[in-house]
Amino acid sequence: MAEMTVQIVTPDGIRYNHKASFISIRTPDGEMGILPNHVNLIAPLEVHEMKIRRTDHDSHVDWVAVNKGVIEVKDNVVTIIADSAERDCDIDLSRAERAKVRAEKELAEAEKAHRVDEMERAKIALQRAINRIRVGNHL
Repeated sequence: MAEMTVQIVTPDGIRYNHKASFISIRTPDGEMGILPNHVNLIAPLEVHEMKIRRTDHDSHVDWVAVNKGVIEVKDNVVTIIADSAERDCDIDLSRAERAKVRAEKELAEAEKAHRVDEMERAKIALQRAINRIRVGNHL
């Protein structure tokens, strides 16, 4: 079976490093599937839930909450450099739910006061919290 190495790196170090037969990611242009022997590529990433079909563990699927970043595909090595990334098994759902409530409150307050910068920060925080909840529920 053809495979590729998938590595996810954040400022905290390597968060993921496994062999895979398929990954699904989201760029500003939309969803993208990557298979082994994919053409070389560099693209920005959106906040999204990344699906990774591993070649070990009987084609187990890993879900990773990726918060923006860049993907590089070259010679069957997929490297993702992200602001942050969390595997489904590492997400604390109650913490993610609290972050969602907090972001919703901050967004409402910023909208009421017409503070554009705070609105943008709150929207991003809300998007990240929802993404973490979605990924955490894959368990």
